[in-house]
Amino acid sequence: MQHEDTGSSASTATEDSPQSAHATGGPLPQSLIDELEEAITRKDLRQRAAVMRRVTDLFILNGGEFTEEHVAMFDDVMSRLVVAIDSSARAEFGDLIAKHPNAPTQTSRILALDEEIEVARPFLLHSKQLDDATLIEGAKAKSQDHLLAISQRDSIGEAVTDIIVDRGNKDVVVSVAANPGARFSDFGCSTLATRSCDDAELALCVWLRPDIPRQHLLSLFAKASEEVVKQLEAADRQKVQLYRYMVAQAKHQLQAKIRERSSDYMAARLYVESLHQSGELSATTLLTFAQNRQFDEATIALAFICNLPVGHIERAIIHNQADHLIVLARAMDFSWETTSAILSMRKSTGNATARDVESYRASFLKLQPKTAISAMQFYRLRARAESQLEVNQ
Repeated sequence: MQHEDTGSSASTATEDSPQSAHATGGPLPQSLIDELEEAITRKDLRQRAAVMRRVTDLFILNGGEFTEEHVAMFDDVMSRLVVAIDSSARAEFGDLIAKHPNAPTQTSRILALDEEIEVARPFLLHSKQLDDATLIEGAKAKSQDHLLAISQRDSIGEAVTDIIVDRGNKDVVVSVAANPGARFSDFGCSTLATRSCDDAELALCVWLRPDIPRQHLLSLFAKASEEVVKQLEAADRQKVQLYRYMVAQAKHQLQAKIRERSSDYMAARLYVESLHQSGELSATTLLTFAQNRQFDEATIALAFICNLPVGHIERAIIHNQADHLIVLARAMDFSWETTSAILSMRKSTGNATARDVESYRASFLKLQPKTAISAMQFYRLRARAESQLEVNQ
């Protein structure tokens, strides 16, 4: 039998034409099967491509009305032939068949996992025949371009996005984070939050998703760089203010729990509290604690003397709030020696220059006790809310 090397379907309704096969509802025409076998055997790329186009034409014209048995038959033929043609022919075929609602499953899988992105892209983007197992296989092993195509699907399950957010580059992860059809597991949400900390574009995508659990947004906000926070604030200032408060609240709770679990802190607490109850706690005692670098004893003592929560004092010292500490010292009529000893407990004091120390002293001397007392009253009002987060007062 002689076969024409042609890229088009038969123009008349012969026994091997698409119209004839549809009319009979039977299997592929025997002549086309013979031609397929011969094309594969001869390894003639042009002939294989021509046969592939004829099979594709036949399927596109009638595929919507084929039974499952017919589709399976086409799948067998196409899956054998598609691996025997060159990439340009595979890409051409893929463009035609990827969006077909009844596309052959095995053939779709083969093309979706093709190394050539031009072949795989239409299936990864549009094919409804791909299951999660196929998408997972592609996401684990294929290129970033393959991942990008998967990230743009109308619907993506958690098992697939877990791989995308872990393995994808910046463009891929931003794409999937911006995709409203993507669903994320707890692992996926956590990974997105972590990767967003120094990436304003990704952070904004995550921030604006309604399905990201609050704890992951808190994590993102707590770790985000200042530049990222500015971007988030520009998008939704009210939401940022809420999360600033929530992050602060979470930090206060963590701070209190850490103190609770410290045997050294509890021992210091009992000791300083006994001094307070017996009337022996004074600025002189506080000075001794500070000079001896007894952090727990000094912070607890200052908290009792100023009638403020321990956490409030700890944060002022840990976060290097010199002005805040000077206000407290001036309001309680501490000497400069005591004030200086308290300031020296701050973690950055080792880097303080003589000019810094002199600046602190000048601020201390300039601040009027009456003004300091008014400011401390404000601190106490603000600390009432903070004290609700403290286990120990």
